Amino acid sequence: MKKSILALFAVALVVTGCSKKASNVLTVGATPEPHAAILNLIADDLAKEGVVLKVVEFTDYVTPNEAVENGQIDANFFQHVPYLDSFNAERGYHLVNAGGVHVEPLALYSRKYTIASNIPDGATIAIPNDPTNEGRALLLLQSAGYITLNPLAGLTAVPADILVNQHKFKFSEIEAASLPRVLDDVDAAVINGNYAIPAGLTASKDGLIVEGADSPYVNIIAVKDGRQNDEKIQKLVKAIRTQKVKDYILQHYPNGEVVAIF
Repeated sequence: MKKSILALFAVALVVTGCSKKASNVLTVGATPEPHAAILNLIADDLAKEGVVLKVVEFTDYVTPNEAVENGQIDANFFQHVPYLDSFNAERGYHLVNAGGVHVEPLALYSRKYTIASNIPDGATIAIPNDPTNEGRALLLLQSAGYITLNPLAGLTAVPADILVNQHKFKFSEIEAASLPRVLDDVDAAVINGNYAIPAGLTASKDGLIVEGADSPYVNIIAVKDGRQNDEKIQKLVKAIRTQKVKDYILQHYPNGEVVAIF
């Protein structure tokens, strides 16, 4: 009996030790660039604050939100507020903004044309197929005068909301992560910055139409509602909104591919 009690006590110590260790771990999901790169940059800074940062990379926009909602990870860093709001409404999720970090200007790219005005009538343009980024892409084309949208559509516009399409463009709705891969197969594509950058595309150099610097689509740290004031989350936001990260962004994205908002 005495040995059994001692054994149970030893197990309890091990479990307690593991729990303390685990409580210091902050797991954050992110798309590879620039999000995961920025997170890895601040890992040592968080370690000094007693937080062990674990970065899990995702290559899509759905799984990291599911993982936060289900408690598999603590936070994610890849999306803007309009996308988060749309995702919550669609799935009944409870994700919130814990802090804004940067903007990645959306742009229209083409392998076939170097000037947007050279894109011919009837051309096929690929756009993201998720609700907010699809609307964002169409608003970009509208800002350049290529289409006119129903003003009631707002940020979640879809091709069916196009009232005037004077160039008779055809729109191919593609998963955002796949847009760089289909660029050779279409006349042009509107691509998010975090997928354009790894594909070697720079908005200021390669973009035929580029979103303005006043974009409302700020990329954020997202958490499940109720966790935004957690100490570890607050330390993460503080560490990511520093001059060190701003300098990194300026050095690695000197052409405005990524713009810090803090």
